[in-house]
Amino acid sequence: MAEPKVKYDRQLRIWGEQGQAALEKASICLLNCGPTGSETLKNLVLGGVGSITVVDGSKVEVGDLGNNFMVDEASVGQSKAKCVCAFLQELNDAVKAKFIEEHPKELIETNPSFFSQFTLVIATQLVEDSMVKLDRICREANVILLFARSYGLMGLVRISVKEHTVIESKPDHFLDDLRLNNPWPELRRFAETIDLNTADAVVHKHTPYIIILVKLAEEWANTHGGNLPSTREEKRQLKDLIKSKMITADEENYKEAVEASYKLFSPQGTGPNLQKIIDDSCTEEFIANEGGGETPLEGSIPDMTSSTELYINLQKTYQAKAEADFLVMEQKVRNLLKKIGRDPASISKANIKSFCKNARKLAVCRYRLIEDEFNSPVQPELQKYLTDEDYGTLQEANSLKVLPENTAVGLYILLRAADRFAANYNKFPGQFDGEMDEDISRLKTTAVGLLNDLGCNGSALSEDLINELCRYGASELHAVAAFVGGVASQEVIKLITRQFIPMSGTFIFNGIDHKSQLLLL
Repeated sequence: MAEPKVKYDRQLRIWGEQGQAALEKASICLLNCGPTGSETLKNLVLGGVGSITVVDGSKVEVGDLGNNFMVDEASVGQSKAKCVCAFLQELNDAVKAKFIEEHPKELIETNPSFFSQFTLVIATQLVEDSMVKLDRICREANVILLFARSYGLMGLVRISVKEHTVIESKPDHFLDDLRLNNPWPELRRFAETIDLNTADAVVHKHTPYIIILVKLAEEWANTHGGNLPSTREEKRQLKDLIKSKMITADEENYKEAVEASYKLFSPQGTGPNLQKIIDDSCTEEFIANEGGGETPLEGSIPDMTSSTELYINLQKTYQAKAEADFLVMEQKVRNLLKKIGRDPASISKANIKSFCKNARKLAVCRYRLIEDEFNSPVQPELQKYLTDEDYGTLQEANSLKVLPENTAVGLYILLRAADRFAANYNKFPGQFDGEMDEDISRLKTTAVGLLNDLGCNGSALSEDLINELCRYGASELHAVAAFVGGVASQEVIKLITRQFIPMSGTFIFNGIDHKSQLLLL
């Protein structure tokens, strides 16, 4: 068997050894192993999750051969959970795999405590009633839940967990933590040892831009009442000041200083997202005390034009400050753990260091109960999706507001209406031949009733979209299932590794025109 570090080499570059360790400890339960569930779990098995449990009470039918690559002709008539589990085990023998031949709906009704053993439950192809019940069970057991569903050419993914905290949010764009506009004493002293007016051309063109900006920001502030530039004109004047210090036109370090001058104007201290977390917590704060209004320093600097000696010394200055901040934070954490009666060593140095390094990028995600979303969606958001031009404008037709075709909210409403339809008629709309016209009429009535219940009286859905949903007949198409499974497994990895920010609402994939949208309901 390949060494884990070699086997998972590429993904380790994304979420690191800590993330991989979290995956390898995770225990995942899949409910229903049709194409959507199988595709989701396949991605996670290849990624190296610790263990999987596949729950499905159905047998493999001939129709399954057309949309699920994890069963074959020899599987027909056998337990679907057993066949899919065996196939998944072949993909990665390091993953512990087991199956349970039981219908998820019955398991939810009769054995709710079953779910408490898992890190995360992936519930696929569940109808509304089962979703609501399972959500309550998982919330009480503090188990992360993810719903995934494919229905014809549409798909849905929804995370449900009371609270999810992220240290390594890894945003695409984030300013380097350089403190140019608020240098700590050691950085200020280091900058004071360097003369920007030196006559030595080699030294002049190899002074790091960080030092140039710290010194010129101070020079500017001394002549402007202690303030940095705030208007566009003042910022232009600062750039001119930087350029005026150039001896020759080819000094890359000064060009870098001009380009990076915007970093001087980033707000000091905490950003709005971090401030929300601080305001929400009752913990003792480093920021208010030792941090002097700032988070612990990250301690890294970007590449820049510089002499090797100056760059290394500058790097050491940043690293020393980051280490000092870490030591203060570590002591605070140990004291706090002792205070609440926990082992002071129960949070590792590595975790505290990671927290300090990512302190500016922390995120807390909270999710509404699915029952609350279903019964009382956020009205302003729902109305926005129904009326905003960005989401498709309501069109007047016979005094009813008609949702345009192919909108995410239209598909979302119709999927919920299809579940109501199934609860009333013991079948999904369009599921059986010869009843299409009657099903279209019934689905339309059901959808209007649902819209009224949600406070959208007088709204209706387009006839074409209703016809389309009936045409689907609750089928799972492999192409849609593979896409939905890809999205779902990506979110599962975010949740387990606690890296990157998982999506915040109900994700709707529209396979008719290949668009997707998050509904924050």
